[in-house]
Amino acid sequence: MKKLIIINGPNLNLLGKREPAIYGSLSFTEFLDKIKTKYPNVEIDYFQSNIEGLIIDKLHEVGFTYDGIIINAGAYTHTSIGIGDAVKAIETPVVEVHISNTFGREEFRHQSFISANAKGVILGFGLQSYELAIQSFISFA
Repeated sequence: MKKLIIINGPNLNLLGKREPAIYGSLSFTEFLDKIKTKYPNVEIDYFQSNIEGLIIDKLHEVGFTYDGIIINAGAYTHTSIGIGDAVKAIETPVVEVHISNTFGREEFRHQSFISANAKGVILGFGLQSYELAIQSFISFA
């Protein structure tokens, strides 16, 4: 059984409430329940924090024991050298995801400090970006 973790960054705890035109109306908890049911042979853990250091601590904690990490660092994607360095420092492969197409948004969102050290990047497919990342760990192990 594959062991994956989804790590979400700031403001992603507001999914379902925050800017539904961009992020949709489904809460992440509702979505997580659906994908756990859809992939019963994959253990999917979840962590969310609005605090950069806690995200780094979680990457350090799981970065040598899990089969894969799916990270949406939110705005920290574009500002956090520390999260980028943490992804580089661990052994577990990381897929960076974004709900929106960050290249279709403000120019500051076009830069990622994570992408260079990620196994891959998936963006612009709504919450399905997470499911595509799960499938990448199943299909392209």
